[in-house]
Amino acid sequence: MSTTSQKHRDFVGEPMADKPVTALSGIGETLGKKLEENGFDKAYVVLGQFLLLRKDTEMFTDWLKDSIGANSRQASSCAQCLKEWCDAFL
Repeated sequence: MSTTSQKHRDFVGEPMADKPVTALSGIGETLGKKLEENGFDKAYVVLGQFLLLRKDTEMFTDWLKDSIGANSRQASSCAQCLKEWCDAFL
């Protein structure tokens, strides 16, 4: 049985286009606002950071924790979401 959220499945099930950062699994309004304040205003910009970190989920989760104060669950949820999106679309 899958433990991913509906939000996660919706995100990885289709192209990213212009989705807001809050479309990412693990990123709610508060973290979304912090990402936007740091210049990460769209999901694809966060994907760019994930790709810059060579799709390394551990480095990416550390980056989310350090840059916007995400907790471990939020950060790993977002990393897993982006990893699966990359596996499906790249």
